[in-house]
Amino acid sequence: MAKKQLIATKLFVLDTNVLIHDPSSLFRFEEHDIFLPMVTLEELDNNKKGLTEVARNARQASRNLEEIVGTDLTNLELGCPLNVNGNRHLTGRLFLQTMQVTAELPGLAGLKADNQILAVVLDLQKTNPSRHVILVSKDINIRIKARAMGMSAEDYFNDKVLEDTDLLYSGMKELPADFWEKHSKAMESWQEAGRMFYRINGPLCKSFLVNEFVYYEFEKPFHAMVRSVDGNSAVLEVVKDHLNPKHNIWGINARNREQNFALNLLMDPEIDFVSLLGQAGTGKTLLTLASALTQVLDKKIYSEIIMTRVTVSVGEDIGFLPGTEEEKMGPWMGALDDNLDVLNKSDEDSGEWGRAATQDLIRSRIKIKSLNFMRGRTFLNKFLIIDEAQNLTPKQMKTLITRAGPGTKVVCLGNIAQIDTPYLTEGSSGLTYVVDRFKGWGHNGHITLLRGERSRLADFAAEIL
Repeated sequence: MAKKQLIATKLFVLDTNVLIHDPSSLFRFEEHDIFLPMVTLEELDNNKKGLTEVARNARQASRNLEEIVGTDLTNLELGCPLNVNGNRHLTGRLFLQTMQVTAELPGLAGLKADNQILAVVLDLQKTNPSRHVILVSKDINIRIKARAMGMSAEDYFNDKVLEDTDLLYSGMKELPADFWEKHSKAMESWQEAGRMFYRINGPLCKSFLVNEFVYYEFEKPFHAMVRSVDGNSAVLEVVKDHLNPKHNIWGINARNREQNFALNLLMDPEIDFVSLLGQAGTGKTLLTLASALTQVLDKKIYSEIIMTRVTVSVGEDIGFLPGTEEEKMGPWMGALDDNLDVLNKSDEDSGEWGRAATQDLIRSRIKIKSLNFMRGRTFLNKFLIIDEAQNLTPKQMKTLITRAGPGTKVVCLGNIAQIDTPYLTEGSSGLTYVVDRFKGWGHNGHITLLRGERSRLADFAAEIL
């Protein structure tokens, strides 16, 4: 029986980038064994200095390794059990390279770190013919080299929230044509504080999530938000129509259904966390700023707007920037200035002086913060906007969202098709992570904006290029 089980478990050889990407990856292989080449430990050591995310992760990975290996050196040959601390369910073992490997690699120089790892995998395949040996790496090139030499190689998938981002929660659901026939029996409707509610019963209610939008686009269009779900019944609230100029927000009207849904989420004081996804030009930043200014300056629900984003540049870096934290963040906040220009244009009657005064008043209520100094802070009654959130790792996202104190609303904006951070993919981005984890919570709202509203040129470019 033991022999059978031994054959069934796999032996994973980890590349350094896996440990640096996720230091807890050592505890993510369940019943399977892990093998670490000596060069992986060397590279981990080379990356441990500094204050970057990479250095922090390298140090954490080293600490995890010490916990596993411990001080008992007699069992290195047999492997160290991975079931330390809170990981009692693991049955796999950790093996470290203790012998010099002399495997010949066809056409590859042996001194490069990647090639040394490949030599270890090749050697393990020869010495363990009955076991499935797999190289795990975030580096595409080493995986290609491994496959070219007949070795199994895989990406590290454990941090992927979704295998396919097309399955990501969109925040809305289209109702079928026969919806009312099946769901209007014993329907109740009432008004409360000027808002219209319906209680419906039927088979579709089970699939609804709280704060999800539902829309019916047949003879009588109906747009609503799911307020509560209880088995086969659900309470729907008719959304406020921000497409109507009467219901504009700081002079801004929704231009399509999804923007209308987004404004409903942004203006709802009961919703503490909003995530807006969408490609360039769908109006994420403009809608968020318009609703933030209305709630800070007019309704006085929040004391100020705090805006932050990851400073990952698209091209070459332009070097150090002069000035205070606010001034250094200036070049990254071009999007903010562009949108403030649009929001100020709507104030036509006040003339040039009035507009300049409004601009100064608005800027005094918007603080621009760098991500680097967020640890240990708490924001009270603030409207926190996290722009370009697709470039954040799940860990950074957690650090940011947990800054929210009482009365703070957090809004995450991003486009998962535009990730600039190395080793982050659509499936493992912090933005995908929060959208998936928060769905169905009573104080969360999410919407995926679909239509670009910039210009015919921008729409055509997004589609054709």
